[in-house]
Amino acid sequence: MDFFFATLFSLFSIVDPPGAIPVYVALTSDRPLPERNKIALQTSFYFLLILLAFFIAGNYILSFFGLTIHALRIAGGMTLLISGFGLLSGRFAKRRGYDKEVEKQAQENKQDIAFSPMAMPMLSGPGSISYLITQYNQHPLWSERWLIGAAIVAVAFLVWVCLRLAPVLFKIFGTGGLNAIARIMGFIVIAIGVQFIVDGLVHLVMEMR
Repeated sequence: MDFFFATLFSLFSIVDPPGAIPVYVALTSDRPLPERNKIALQTSFYFLLILLAFFIAGNYILSFFGLTIHALRIAGGMTLLISGFGLLSGRFAKRRGYDKEVEKQAQENKQDIAFSPMAMPMLSGPGSISYLITQYNQHPLWSERWLIGAAIVAVAFLVWVCLRLAPVLFKIFGTGGLNAIARIMGFIVIAIGVQFIVDGLVHLVMEMR
């Protein structure tokens, strides 16, 4: 269970569902409650499918592009560093590819915000994808992989809870409170990114000897 909770907490920190609350509230403020609840459910479902797909197919993606797991660790670590610094600076949305143009398109196409921009790139992005592919390769035992899969499902459930309660959470914490949470998450994400880079470099040097 320690492994499960460690994976759950790491993945939750990388995804940072509370950081997506202000964007979600802004995009759904003019929608009726049943529609907001539907969007929250669809977003968490798309999020789950995206991460599970990359987790399962990660090795095939690496083989197709001729990449090694060590290269992915280093690249993933750099991505997590960028994401972590974005959280620390309070620029969560911009770092996740959400800008004025994306907001305009989302407002114009009100039926399509669950998959984009909410599920991707706001919640599931390069950081979480590279983390899961790395975890798949680092833990060859299927008993561990099932626990990682369970952690993905648990994070998807937490995404649904955060979005379902987004208006309430936004009123309770406000922008300042959510930014404070994001900064804490950012520090953890930076630490994970540094660990990824160190592991990738160490194993790369060992293989070159």
